[in-house]
Amino acid sequence: MTSQHPNTPGWDQIRRAPKVLLHDHLDGGLRPGTVVDLARASGRSLPETDPDKLALWFREAADSGSLERYLETFSHTVGVMQTREALVRVAAECAEDLAEDGVVYAEVRYAPEQHLEGGLTLEEVVEAVDEGFRLGERRAAEAGRRIRVGALLTAMRHAARALEIAELANRYRDMGVVGFDIAGAEAGHPPTRHLDAFEFLKRENNHFTIHAGEAFGLPSIWQALQWCGADRLGHGVRIIDDIEVREDGSVQLGRLASYVRDKRVPLELCPSSNLQTGAADSYAGHPVGLLRRLHFRVTVNTDNRLMSGTSMSREFAHLVAAFGYTLDDLQWFSVNAMKSAFIPFDERLAMINDVVKPGYAALKSEWLFQQTASTSGSAQPED
Repeated sequence: MTSQHPNTPGWDQIRRAPKVLLHDHLDGGLRPGTVVDLARASGRSLPETDPDKLALWFREAADSGSLERYLETFSHTVGVMQTREALVRVAAECAEDLAEDGVVYAEVRYAPEQHLEGGLTLEEVVEAVDEGFRLGERRAAEAGRRIRVGALLTAMRHAARALEIAELANRYRDMGVVGFDIAGAEAGHPPTRHLDAFEFLKRENNHFTIHAGEAFGLPSIWQALQWCGADRLGHGVRIIDDIEVREDGSVQLGRLASYVRDKRVPLELCPSSNLQTGAADSYAGHPVGLLRRLHFRVTVNTDNRLMSGTSMSREFAHLVAAFGYTLDDLQWFSVNAMKSAFIPFDERLAMINDVVKPGYAALKSEWLFQQTASTSGSAQPED
């Protein structure tokens, strides 16, 4: 990718841009080599034992259109994350990988209930992941990169432990856990099944997001907001179903879409993942373009970096190529995400004003110095 405009970023600038990530699954972002190492240590079998071939297998299985093959990918990653040592390693590498990609703030989610096969308690799982995140932050800092990582504890919507996980998130809210989430198949498992968990969190003045409007449509979004009171929508891409684009190019928002925009409800969009699940058929056709143009509170995210073969830089690069986005657009997405984070307001404001905006300002000024350098040899002094 080459810059056609001084404000249009190339790959190097996208990599160096300060990025904010709100929707990333810990069990969807392992390094292939780590999966191989942990599987060998635990005696688990894998479809491939060469890291490069395994990475390709994950991507092809996720792209296959087969729900069974897609779910199998997580059986392999979750399967090797059943000991304290494995959880610490995976979480530390997650923080390091995100920092290397230019992410300065991330909220990474995982379901503690899925990591109990080796005898760990829910509390031990949370404490191991937190230890790993802090270790990864320190290693990143030693490498000259800064990142802050918060955890979102996820309950599986087809199970019956949502209240228990919500209470766990509340107990650890001052120890690295910044909020709560529910995930899993939307169809047949409405968020209203877990109202006791959401009511508890609201009474405790705690934060939560809900996977809604990804595979299922507007009813899932409506329930997440109006029945459950979600602070953010995990994906929320199907809000596009409540927006009519007429032949003359004018746009009419339905009542739900208007509410989402008016209330500035953050949308945790994941373009590459949405292509895999059929929510969009191309990057250029992804609803992010229209939603950004209509000034919804859009954020850009990775979802499952291993399964989608992606990163925040790759997500941004796809959008730059598809929509001609500039550094100003990438800054807009990043500020949106930071505004929508679950850490305290003063800390969000400091991240925006002291990290995100200065980082983009420095990138946007680089063309001035490049232009000066390219013309300095030809300039002639005046008499």
